[in-house]
Amino acid sequence: MTIRKTLFDKPLRSLAVAALAVSATGAALAPPLAAQSSGSQLDQAVAALRGISTMTADFTQTDRNGQRLAGQMTLKRPGKIRFQYQKGVPLLIVSDGKALTMVDYEVRQVQRWPIGNSPLGALLDPKRDVSRYGRLIATGNPAVTSIEVRDAKHPEYGVITMIFVKDPGAPGGMELTSWVALDSQNKRTTIRLANQRYGVAIADNAFSYTDPRRNAPGR
Repeated sequence: MTIRKTLFDKPLRSLAVAALAVSATGAALAPPLAAQSSGSQLDQAVAALRGISTMTADFTQTDRNGQRLAGQMTLKRPGKIRFQYQKGVPLLIVSDGKALTMVDYEVRQVQRWPIGNSPLGALLDPKRDVSRYGRLIATGNPAVTSIEVRDAKHPEYGVITMIFVKDPGAPGGMELTSWVALDSQNKRTTIRLANQRYGVAIADNAFSYTDPRRNAPGR
């Protein structure tokens, strides 16, 4: 089968969006954690997120059936991110600082969401306070921190769990290595990051895209 038949049916397109839900941080989320010391794992993870100005990383996306896609993530805070999928995959997910856009070049469709309503808000917006709404999940490893975030008013966002690993070379001494998205239909998707690089020069035009609708028949 071709990559389009095996990987780009409608369910996987939905999974691609769910997989990029780094953390649901709407106006009203799950009940906040009890007060914690400033040196807590949660505070350190929040500091690590806020310490990222620019970042590039390779990513691997895996759904619950084991189907896998890969590509490169490019991040520039505040507000800008790009998920460029591997060669042969006609899908792009990008934020220009105002809206999160999914571009499907195969069917010439473009979908957009305000960043403020996007589950990616915790990673993109430095004003979002994950420490107020996240919940630590025990890992049994002092070097690994797991944070679960959910939006009670928007169950369609599902549950997002971010994984951090201690790394003195990463901002805040902790590196975001993966996240797991469980959507409202209990479909699980995992994103794993590798080869993270911080503080790299990234031009704003890295977060632009070619609109496939402009060249569509009849236009």
